[in-house]
Amino acid sequence: MLTTLVIVFIIAYAAIALEHPLNINKSASALIGAGLLWTIYALSIGDHHMVSEQLGESLMGTAQIVFFLMGAMTIVEVVDAHNGFDVITSRIKTAKLPTLMWLVGFVTFFLSAMLDNLTTTIVMISLVRKLLADHDDRLFFAGIIVIAANAGGAWSPIGDVTTTMLWIGGQITTLAIIKGVLLPSLVSLLVPLGMTAYALRGRDVVTPPSADSEHANHTTAFERNLMFFMGLGILVAVPAFKTVTHLPPFMGILFGLGILWLAGDLVHRHKEDESKQHLTLVHALSRIDMSSLVFFTGILLAVATLEHTHILASLAQWLDQSVGRQDLIVMIIGLVSAVVDNVPLVAASMGMYSLTQYPADHFLWEFLAYCAGTGGSILIIGSAAGVAAMGMEKIHFFWYVRKISGLALVGYFAGAGTYLLQYQLFH
Repeated sequence: MLTTLVIVFIIAYAAIALEHPLNINKSASALIGAGLLWTIYALSIGDHHMVSEQLGESLMGTAQIVFFLMGAMTIVEVVDAHNGFDVITSRIKTAKLPTLMWLVGFVTFFLSAMLDNLTTTIVMISLVRKLLADHDDRLFFAGIIVIAANAGGAWSPIGDVTTTMLWIGGQITTLAIIKGVLLPSLVSLLVPLGMTAYALRGRDVVTPPSADSEHANHTTAFERNLMFFMGLGILVAVPAFKTVTHLPPFMGILFGLGILWLAGDLVHRHKEDESKQHLTLVHALSRIDMSSLVFFTGILLAVATLEHTHILASLAQWLDQSVGRQDLIVMIIGLVSAVVDNVPLVAASMGMYSLTQYPADHFLWEFLAYCAGTGGSILIIGSAAGVAAMGMEKIHFFWYVRKISGLALVGYFAGAGTYLLQYQLFH
């Protein structure tokens, strides 16, 4: 049975990694993999009561992550529908290309920590399109945006799916991950950002003709500001809600979503249905990326079978015996996340190492959050932010390898070195 489970998981994993060449959505691969793995496990064990209990336990953990992501995605969609991100992006103005690069890099880094790396990438690339006429310049900016978004997501419990998974799973706590990973993440951005800005020195910003035209907003300044600051406030308040109430994060995000929904209905209550339809929470719910939520459900349930059969624990023992050093093992996981999706990698790592042996905020979990979050920047297919940038700016895989991968790799190792040094100094 164990051999069959491993073979099925590897095939499903390969199908997820080769989503674009195969032209098969990774959500389909994840769901089929989960269905096959649980079916094989249930038929092989024969103890239906035990299997049902284990499935229920796995589903509860998976549902907490999915509900949290659903709430966060909906809040972001509402803010975007009200043009709320204009509150930040409209203030980014400069005549020098290197200065603009620094501004975009830092705004992306901190915005990603408060929203998520995928949304931030889409917002910032949309902004850069309005500011830059030259497509080659926009490609370099898109590359830096991917690096900055992934780096920003790594040190915040709500900034990246993998960090959120570790946070909800109890492997990390809010203040510890911020204190431990903020500086390494910043270094992993500063190195490539500094090198790129230096290469662009002396050049001026050339804006496209449409950049000066008046943007047609369907919302008032009050509505934009209200929804932006309420949405951002709710997202930032969720970690505090968890700390004070000890309730799971999904409860905080759903509570906040209800408050935002009420505020939206009150603000738009006197408008005609047709003019306010695209601003409602109902419309926002129809726009969230359900395919990604289905993928997370499938892959987390698939990994759960390997956890219940102790395959992951055996893999952890083998890695400890073969590689020996935890820091090298985690750095290898980070490098592998540039090739395959970091969600199943982190899910597998959570199953490989128990909280009993490695308690919350252990070196392993913090370094994993950094490596899995920033390692995806090394290749453009290694993160959701990279795939979004690839689609929006038509970035070729090999162009990214030639121009950006080296910068991301240097930043990755610089940040990893910073974390290890910092850990040695303070522990």
